[in-house]
Amino acid sequence: MIHNSKFNIQQAIDLVVIGTVGIDDVDTPFGKVKGVLGGSAVYAASAASFFSRPGIMSIAGKDLPEKFIKYLKKRKIDIEGIEFKGKTFHWEGFYEYDMNEAKTIKTELNSLAEFEAKLPEKYKSAQYLLLGNTDPDIQLEVISQMKSKPFIVLDTMNFWISSKKESLLKVIKKTNLFVLNEGEARQFFDTPNLIKAGKDALLLGPEFVVIKKGEHGALLFSKAGFFSAPGYPLEIVKDPTGAGDSFAGGMIGYLSKTKDVSERNIRRAMIYGSSIASACAESFSLDYIENMKLKNIKERYNALKEIRRF
Repeated sequence: MIHNSKFNIQQAIDLVVIGTVGIDDVDTPFGKVKGVLGGSAVYAASAASFFSRPGIMSIAGKDLPEKFIKYLKKRKIDIEGIEFKGKTFHWEGFYEYDMNEAKTIKTELNSLAEFEAKLPEKYKSAQYLLLGNTDPDIQLEVISQMKSKPFIVLDTMNFWISSKKESLLKVIKKTNLFVLNEGEARQFFDTPNLIKAGKDALLLGPEFVVIKKGEHGALLFSKAGFFSAPGYPLEIVKDPTGAGDSFAGGMIGYLSKTKDVSERNIRRAMIYGSSIASACAESFSLDYIENMKLKNIKERYNALKEIRRF
């Protein structure tokens, strides 16, 4: 297996994505797949690659199929930050007709249990950093290794809210944009009200807070105002696995491309993120990437603008 390539060594990256690289088995009412590429870093970097050149920092097993390595390189995703050892993280889960919630059957951490924060030198000067779903202590270590002062987007999950809240609070304080889903927001701030949760989240230090609401879009909170982004209306939802990561990756990818982190541009970035996430949910694994072009994303972006026009 080739871990690095001439492309990876020579080319600079625009943003760093921290998270998991995994192999998934997924069962939904609309089909079943086994042994497909997954992981928060893979979904997020794939979405970001429509706009920018991302680099992944993660760990994967030496058993990761070569076709998955080729996929990442084809998307111009830098893999110098992926360490290869042991066996790849494996997740098996299923969805019932409530496609907003995955139910886990089995999680095998494998090499992920040995994941350490070792940023490649060329990653340390990136101007944008996405802290995808992983241990908050690793996220803190990554931030400390950055030589630049990147715009930081943090995406977390309920497991870390429950098990490492103190470390997570330290990460949030260093974050520019904090992303969480509605269930996590209610859990974190102990309230059924998402508006209250969003405002409370701002008090923890980030400039912006985004609460994802699945098929119903997302909410943006800042000191300057409030924005509600619609979800792209889908008639067919096959597999929402990775849609939230695709949303965050699409957002930071667009911010990196435009080099504009104003609230107005973050609103645009959310619409692009929502457009990509909707496409993700229409297929299994990363199949949507194979069939989607930037022009298709822009078509969905324009459709979402029209939905909100009155």
